[in-house]
Amino acid sequence: MRFRILADGDEESLVDLQSWLAADPGAARLEVATVTGRGPTMGVLEALDVILGNAVDVANFTLAYVAWRSVKRDERPGPAGDETGVHRLVHGNSTVSIGHLGADELADLLRRLNDTDTAGADE
Repeated sequence: MRFRILADGDEESLVDLQSWLAADPGAARLEVATVTGRGPTMGVLEALDVILGNAVDVANFTLAYVAWRSVKRDERPGPAGDETGVHRLVHGNSTVSIGHLGADELADLLRRLNDTDTAGADE
């Protein structure tokens, strides 16, 4: 299953997430590619494309993302629950906010998206 995590103007957090995933023992083997667009002076990082191949990948991404998000929230000044700009997941024509989802909810969402991909491939 392929999906995209959007920067939503928070390129620094997206770079940080990419580094976090690469350093996480479970998520390091996931396929993560950068998506850039045109900026005023050079390419601007807009998103990360993530490919998950199986249930273990779903679990590894989920745990790494939720841990990263928790650390980022603790580091950010401002009201409790302040989100990074990296909280929207795009899959096909659907965009879902994942910044508020717990690990179980995010894993369930990713499994359902993967099941939808798998069902579509069988047709």
